[in-house]
Amino acid sequence: MFTHLVEKTPWPQKRGSRSSLGPFSGCADARCIAELAVPGRLLVVVTSDTSSALALERELPFFLNEPREILAFPDWETLPYDNFSPHQDIISERLNTLYRLPSLTDGIMIVPVPTLMHRLAPTEYVAGASLVLQAGQTLDVTTFRHNLQRNGYINVETVYEHGEFALRGSLLDVYPMGTDLPFRIDLLDNEIDSLRTFEPDSQRTVARVNGINLLPAREYPLEPSAVRRFQLNWYDSFEVDHDLCPTYVDVSAGRSPGGCEYYLPLFFEQCATLFDYFPDNTAIITTGDHHGAAQHFWNEVSIRFEEYGVDPRRPLLPPKRCFTPVEELYEQFKRFPVLELRHNPDATVHQQTTVVPPPNLASNHHGESPTDNLARFLEEHAGPVLLCAESAGRREVLLESLREHQLEPTVVTDWQRFIDSGLNFAIATAPLDRGLYFGPDHPTLVCEAQLFGNRVAQRRRRKKSDESAQANAFKALNELREGVAVVHLEHGVGRYIGLQKLAVDEQEFEFLALEYAQGSRLYVPVASLHLISRYSGSDPETAPLHRLGSDQWEKARRKASEKANDIAAQLLEVYARREAREGYIFESQDQAYAQFCAAFPFEETPDQEATIRAVLEDMYSPRVMDRLVCGDVGFGKTEVALRAAFVATSNQKQVAILVPTTLLAQQHYNTFSDRFADWPITVEVVSRFKSAKQLTETMRSATSGGVDILIGTHKLLQNDFRFNDLGLLIIDEEHRFGVKQKEVIKALRSEVDILTLTATPIPRTLNMALGGMRDLSIIATPPARRLSIKTFVREHNIALIKEAVLRETLRGGQVYYLHNEVKTIEETARKLRELLPDINIAVAHGQMPENQLEQVMSSFYHRHQHVLLCTTIIETGIDIPNANTIIIDRADKLGLAQLHQLRGRVGRSHHQAYAYLLTPPRSAISKDAGKRLEAIEAAGDLGSGYLLATQDLEIRGAGELLGDEQSGQIHSVGFSMYMDMLQRAVASLKRGEIPNVDAPLDQGTEVNLHAPALIPDDYLPDVNGRLILYKRIAAAASDSELRSLQVEMIDRFGLLPLPVNNLFQVSRLRLKAQDLGIRTIEAGPEGGSIDFKVTTPVDPMSLVKLVQSDPRSFKLAGATRLRFEHSLPDIDERQRYLEQLMDSFVTAPHKSTDNA
Repeated sequence: MFTHLVEKTPWPQKRGSRSSLGPFSGCADARCIAELAVPGRLLVVVTSDTSSALALERELPFFLNEPREILAFPDWETLPYDNFSPHQDIISERLNTLYRLPSLTDGIMIVPVPTLMHRLAPTEYVAGASLVLQAGQTLDVTTFRHNLQRNGYINVETVYEHGEFALRGSLLDVYPMGTDLPFRIDLLDNEIDSLRTFEPDSQRTVARVNGINLLPAREYPLEPSAVRRFQLNWYDSFEVDHDLCPTYVDVSAGRSPGGCEYYLPLFFEQCATLFDYFPDNTAIITTGDHHGAAQHFWNEVSIRFEEYGVDPRRPLLPPKRCFTPVEELYEQFKRFPVLELRHNPDATVHQQTTVVPPPNLASNHHGESPTDNLARFLEEHAGPVLLCAESAGRREVLLESLREHQLEPTVVTDWQRFIDSGLNFAIATAPLDRGLYFGPDHPTLVCEAQLFGNRVAQRRRRKKSDESAQANAFKALNELREGVAVVHLEHGVGRYIGLQKLAVDEQEFEFLALEYAQGSRLYVPVASLHLISRYSGSDPETAPLHRLGSDQWEKARRKASEKANDIAAQLLEVYARREAREGYIFESQDQAYAQFCAAFPFEETPDQEATIRAVLEDMYSPRVMDRLVCGDVGFGKTEVALRAAFVATSNQKQVAILVPTTLLAQQHYNTFSDRFADWPITVEVVSRFKSAKQLTETMRSATSGGVDILIGTHKLLQNDFRFNDLGLLIIDEEHRFGVKQKEVIKALRSEVDILTLTATPIPRTLNMALGGMRDLSIIATPPARRLSIKTFVREHNIALIKEAVLRETLRGGQVYYLHNEVKTIEETARKLRELLPDINIAVAHGQMPENQLEQVMSSFYHRHQHVLLCTTIIETGIDIPNANTIIIDRADKLGLAQLHQLRGRVGRSHHQAYAYLLTPPRSAISKDAGKRLEAIEAAGDLGSGYLLATQDLEIRGAGELLGDEQSGQIHSVGFSMYMDMLQRAVASLKRGEIPNVDAPLDQGTEVNLHAPALIPDDYLPDVNGRLILYKRIAAAASDSELRSLQVEMIDRFGLLPLPVNNLFQVSRLRLKAQDLGIRTIEAGPEGGSIDFKVTTPVDPMSLVKLVQSDPRSFKLAGATRLRFEHSLPDIDERQRYLEQLMDSFVTAPHKSTDNA
């Protein structure tokens, strides 16, 4: 189609030639590029901006005749002269592309003009600074470490991100640029013994490899000679007081400050451009108004240089040194053959194409459906037509509409198959937004955007994830910073002040140091970590520290225990009612279910898998399900709901999905229609977008059983709504429903299974789930390549707003600007338009007419606007992966859960997302609001929704479980201990006993083998790392858990030293002793003693017989202690002896009257 036009031009043979084709419209440029991509030559496509580059990246695979590699050279995603540095993943991808470019002979590389205009490191830097390692190679660790640091790698405790390395004994972990996984190098003296890849989240080995290629960690060097060159160039370039410039000071010290990329020319004698990396036979294609875009970018750089170049502490290099001026850029183009694809129909071109703008088939009248227009177009059009749907669900919807017109298109996979098939009318699925039209009798591509204009599609750019089930469960002690309040089971509330080593019996042990009232100190051995939990219940600063040795703690505990017993009785009643109800037992349809799961395009994260399993077990059991699924925004809760809905519908039961807003109802409707497209299941939606007639029709078919899945807002709860056979109710964003709606739901609880989804559970809900009244599943593993959101709490500042919007829009992204007052929102829009004249701004709030709101949201989704100025209406809005910056005005007025929910609207793709929380001056903010903002700024990690809810518990206090009074008991003993008491009280009531308030809490078993049992400093230097491992060892509930922990530690840190082995031995004995009701075990070289609890299941007669059988070795001391004498010189013997001794104890299931 286009090849014969190009044959008449000097492209691609003649260097320096410029040929042009045109006009181009729709996705014709993607079709043309795909046709011209041939093996043996690299094709570089230059677009005018990032969003055109992304569109081409999506469209090209659909048009390529055979698969070709499509390389992207990502933009830094920062503003010119920014004081932010690009994200490590971006630098990794850029360096990988730069390293591979010179030797590429095939493929298509897409680059926007602004990215092409940046000056880069010379080609020899990327090629020369890369290191190749292979097994068997000799490696001097000191030199290698020095090389890594010189190349910009950072020395850390644990490797999680690109550009980091960690050295632990004979193990070296490194995460090279341009690789998907980090590597673990195992050294034997100074020889590389083995090379393995490992999973950064779990730190466990994935596979062995033969060799690795280490690229530099940055686009500039930090070795001493480069730093000297930087300093000399700095002196030549700037007349300032150098020591007052943070950038100069940091680089001189070998550090890499934020925004250092804009000083890149100072590190080299001369810089390169991307053109210098292209192989010799490269051919260039430009598309769109590249000259206008280059001019615009150059003007922007110059303005920013003028605006920001005045700070003497941060002098800037003139634009010519950091960027390629427009004239120089076009000089560089002359080194290669260039083919221009011109979009303007009036532009002069060498060869004319027959491309015509695609027809707009969207309906203008309400009574007319888009498929009417398509049917009319098909009648008039003489050539073949390919209809392209955005997803499988949309394809089914379109097919259904077309059947009304007696049209049955055949399904094809791509454009080439369609052309080869000779079909007149076909349908395909691809993420295209633009059509393709060559006139009335030529093959034509019609995409959905042409028909519906403003449909919203779900499009994700997420990579498959291979997460490991690394237990996120240790968050509680993970947050143990110095100064944090903790609760000790026996001594009450104190403050953690660090890990300390002390010598006891000439053996070294590690202890947690806790400070109590009046400065008293308590040292807790690490083996007793299970006695400690983090204090939560009110503000940790005002935690009531107890006095050691007084009865203050005893009283507080007793009072809380009484309170817990009262509540337990009420809880039990609720439990009993719930347990007594018989639910519907769903049957599993294994084959169909497996087929349905296979359509999920991503890999499930471990948490998601566990949650799905738990939900299905609930549904297959006779109990009524009432489960709360707590997962961060975008972590895959919807998939859990989809699977549950599938099980219910395949059992001929109806499913109701309750959502708080019409927009969300619409989004769920699209998602569910998509996934159930290939199944005989009817999905309907009840919303204000439907006419009264349609609603009545939907209600009628719900009552008669014609609808399988019904999605809607609280309209579903009205009395006139009846279901034929409702089996499952799914509630999304539960925290948005009021008490009234919840009461209606409560009435339904006794009959149907209920699945509740939420990102930030309100404390009362969390309370009930933690108290066991509802089952709780937490999804805390983020999908792979999701970056956490950078959160800034700042005073309101116009320059900051302008910078944030520009940073996002220049990388092709969009911005939410949240202003939560409808009456002043238009005024805010006017001010923003004045501040940012080139930016399109849309306004959305809840008081707008419904169809207008839908239009605004949809056009924002389709990137027609850069900024959406809105109220909290977006809290449960549409997924917009392209919006990665949110600015929240007056953030101090919003609750913690709300702030988290709003922040979760961004960061849904793998771009670095930013959240700016703007506040009045600090003095004008209330104390609680200040704490909320600190909490959200600190919880920047992924999966922090659940964490924030427990922090909200601390700020607001944990509301009484079944009443509304704030609980003072929780304040005095801490939330987790209160929960323990509650669970104990419930358990004893269930057994039919009256809870004993004075009964001591279970303190576990203490084991002392008189041998050092700790993790030595030189094995694991990081204090926090040691603490987490101590906690995990203490919390291990079985021998197999201890074994897998051992394997993990050997994998991560090398062979276990003796003290760590001892720690595991002690833990094994403790597990065994706990089951036998033993309080303490002590064993030394000459023997030792075993102390039993009063409640021990060990039969006293078996102990008497033991003493009688060997009175010289065994003696009973008092009612509960057994002494033994035996020569046990080393710890292994002690452990073996104690295990045999415990095996010999006979447990009495119930004490018989004969013995009494």
